[in-house]
Amino acid sequence: MRQITANVFGFSGLMAGRVYAIIEADGISLVDTGLALAASKIVRQLAAHGYLPTDIKQILITHGHGDHIGSLPTLKRLSEATVYASAREKPIIEGREKPVYPPRDTLSGVARWMARDAELLPGTPVDETVGEGDVIPVLGGLHVLEVPGHTPGHLAFWQPQRRILFCGDVILNLFGLRLPFAAFTPDMAANRASVVKLAALAPDIVCFGHGNPLQKNAAQALEAFARQVKTSA
Repeated sequence: MRQITANVFGFSGLMAGRVYAIIEADGISLVDTGLALAASKIVRQLAAHGYLPTDIKQILITHGHGDHIGSLPTLKRLSEATVYASAREKPIIEGREKPVYPPRDTLSGVARWMARDAELLPGTPVDETVGEGDVIPVLGGLHVLEVPGHTPGHLAFWQPQRRILFCGDVILNLFGLRLPFAAFTPDMAANRASVVKLAALAPDIVCFGHGNPLQKNAAQALEAFARQVKTSA
């Protein structure tokens, strides 16, 4: 676990899907939970800094894909934390609906090879549904942004005073900024619009669902990527 900025930490060695810890005096909030195998690593890394699973008070979910909610059942059981997610993603997170993937016959090339059939995921109750304009009492107030495309109910979380953005999978930072994988993104046009929406925030720090956080010239990088996304649509 390494510090990104004051109060914000990222876990290491989780294989796929980034998980972030916001550590404050009244407890820990997680943004996403990674794959199912990540739970033990998250617990160990927190323990190395002197924290127990019961110190986790909130878990904020950007979207209901297995690499973001895989460890949620275990972490919820260990911590009894309040789980926040969008109303649209709630039935997926609770294991009552399958994730939404694009039909295989609409894909081509590598995306078609990567495509898989959606399956129900192990369910975990969502305690609080949130949407555009809501503010979660974490890090001085995390503003909820609806940013659909990669999933219909995808959320991002934004701290405007400190200009920190948790963007989930709207944008990936893998060998540079890029759009999410087409095989798992049912509405790429909506995702492109979400990229433009997030770039307009001009964040100082961006924490991605995949790839290292961006801490230098983040606003300029997102602005340039948004222009690229609009011109290539």
